[in-house]
Amino acid sequence: MRSDLILNLAHAGIAGDGPGLKRTVRALAEEAAAKQQHTLAKRFSSLIEGREMGYVGQSARFSVPDNVRGLFHQIEPKRRFRDLLLPTGVVSELNDLVEEHRQLELLRSYSIEPRHTMLLQGAPGTGKTSLAEAVASELGLTLFVVRYDSIVGSYLGETAAKLNDLLEYAATTPCVLFFDEFDAIGKERGDIHETGEIKRVVSSLLLQLDSLPPHVFVICATNHPELLDRAVWRRFEIHFELPLPSKAQVQRWLKSFIRDIGAGEDVPVEKLVAAFAGVNYSDLELFSLDIKRRLILTKDPSYSKVFDQTVRKWSARLRAARRVNKVNGSQSTDSPDLFHQHD
Repeated sequence: MRSDLILNLAHAGIAGDGPGLKRTVRALAEEAAAKQQHTLAKRFSSLIEGREMGYVGQSARFSVPDNVRGLFHQIEPKRRFRDLLLPTGVVSELNDLVEEHRQLELLRSYSIEPRHTMLLQGAPGTGKTSLAEAVASELGLTLFVVRYDSIVGSYLGETAAKLNDLLEYAATTPCVLFFDEFDAIGKERGDIHETGEIKRVVSSLLLQLDSLPPHVFVICATNHPELLDRAVWRRFEIHFELPLPSKAQVQRWLKSFIRDIGAGEDVPVEKLVAAFAGVNYSDLELFSLDIKRRLILTKDPSYSKVFDQTVRKWSARLRAARRVNKVNGSQSTDSPDLFHQHD
């Protein structure tokens, strides 16, 4: 049985981390099932369901020292790789990554550690945060999302000191440490517009990232890779660029959503795909939430009527956004209304 999962289980139990305990037991159940140990897998599954472990699933948290409290959000990851629409090459690389962590003992017998640093780049809404969550879920780790509003200070040395406190704490805790908009603190030190303070922060941060142990999986995301310090790139063993969803991926996403809510053939999928071409996953999720709200709040819900009303609103929203993109130099074109064509 994987030693990393045993260690995660012990750590979660000692820390009273209910969500972390549940994730690790789930990972143990999956490992047992993969090895055809069905009785053991069933026992683990029963623990997850709460029949033998009443406190599993409670919102217990790690005990956080005062000096780092507020520097990050702790999140129980729920997304899995199968929940995301990712390029084929990315999926293959992610599966290899998970296998490295599952075969931790074998790698260490050859004095090799699994990869544990990842840099994500892509436009807003392309799934960088969702992928970080899925990595945490697949590895059975808790997710720490760094809060820049609490870390970046106005006094000399304050930002570097808080980053130091955060990374020292993370080093003691098996976790995925996620820096979104990493360019906010990982800026190019040669930029003449930056102060000496930010240059010191970058230098200190790079040294600390190098010293983090393998049980801390660092994921950094940026919308502006050109702003990152050149030394940042070589710190990351895995680089992924996440594009906007293709037309085929938008179609798959919408078909899956329509099937999940039981809308059947009342919804013209092809018109939806045409209207949502070029949007990001974030917009697709917001659209799906709007549909779900309307279905819940409408006393006599009609799928076609709810989609009609919601799509009208989103058609106007997308046309306005694309007009702005045109002004800014984008080649995107206006989309038609989904259910009703203009005269």
